[in-house]
Amino acid sequence: MAIALAVATVGWLAFEVVLLVRDRVRNQGSTTGDRGTRQLNFLLIIAAVVVADVLRKLTSAHSPLRIPGGPGGWTLTAGTVIVWLGLLVRIWAVVTLGRSFRTTVEVDPGQAVVSSGPYRQIRHPSYTGLLLIVIGVGIASGNWLALAVCILLPGAAMLRRIGVEEAELTRVLGEPYVAYQSHTKRLIPGLW
Repeated sequence: MAIALAVATVGWLAFEVVLLVRDRVRNQGSTTGDRGTRQLNFLLIIAAVVVADVLRKLTSAHSPLRIPGGPGGWTLTAGTVIVWLGLLVRIWAVVTLGRSFRTTVEVDPGQAVVSSGPYRQIRHPSYTGLLLIVIGVGIASGNWLALAVCILLPGAAMLRRIGVEEAELTRVLGEPYVAYQSHTKRLIPGLW
């Protein structure tokens, strides 16, 4: 299972690099409207993953920080499955948006509101995918503190990013996006 987790993690990092390169090749990815959120997301996600790994290695078998059965037991399996699920959700979201997907906050004038695929239920499935990936890493670490860090750091960054992105989408797309917001949730289908 550790190999499956490593493959998912490397696959995720490779996918993110491909997205960045794709933006550069297309001469897209301007950070003008981004307000530093791409860098904040990157830094806090990487920090959470590194902290989770360090805590996994440093926490003794009898520590109250250790999740029962972890690391290596059910937490490794569950975390790995969640990482793979997050990667699939992120890829699905990117493929559904196609040329409109960017790693920065940019909206093309005249861009249509996409409400198919994962966007039928939630407005930011690519962020849902990222959060699932990092939460999966936290669970796989088998450490309560690592899990908390993997929820809180990226969660805070995503909340800021969503605020910036939704303001830009509303500004550029107007009423169609406002109508779309009224019947979809941000990150979790049916909840929020």
